[in-house]
Amino acid sequence: MIVAFSVTPLGVGEDVGEYVADAVRVVRESGLPHRTDAMFTSVEGDWDQVMDVVKRAVAAVEARAPRVSVVMKADIRPGVTGGLVSKVETVERYLGE
Repeated sequence: MIVAFSVTPLGVGEDVGEYVADAVRVVRESGLPHRTDAMFTSVEGDWDQVMDVVKRAVAAVEARAPRVSVVMKADIRPGVTGGLVSKVETVERYLGE
C-alpha cells in the first residue's frame, strides 16, 4: 500500500515549513520507503504500518498547532511492494520511447 498524504498546520501563520518538517521527520524515522515532494509525502508499507506513521506525523504537528488539516490518497494493492519506485520507472520508460 502507498499512501500520499499532506499535513497542514492551521492557525500558525503562513510559514509552515518547520511544522511540516516535524511530520516528515516522523516518516523518515519510520524506516518505511518514502518520498517527499512539494505537496505530499508518500509512504509505502502494510496498512497498519502506514496508518501508524500517518497518525504519528499528524500528532507531531498537532503538538504545536491549534488545528491540523490532513489530505490522504491511498493505493491499496495487496502483495505489491516497491511501488514508489516501479510506478515512476514505468512512466519514465514510456516517456523515453
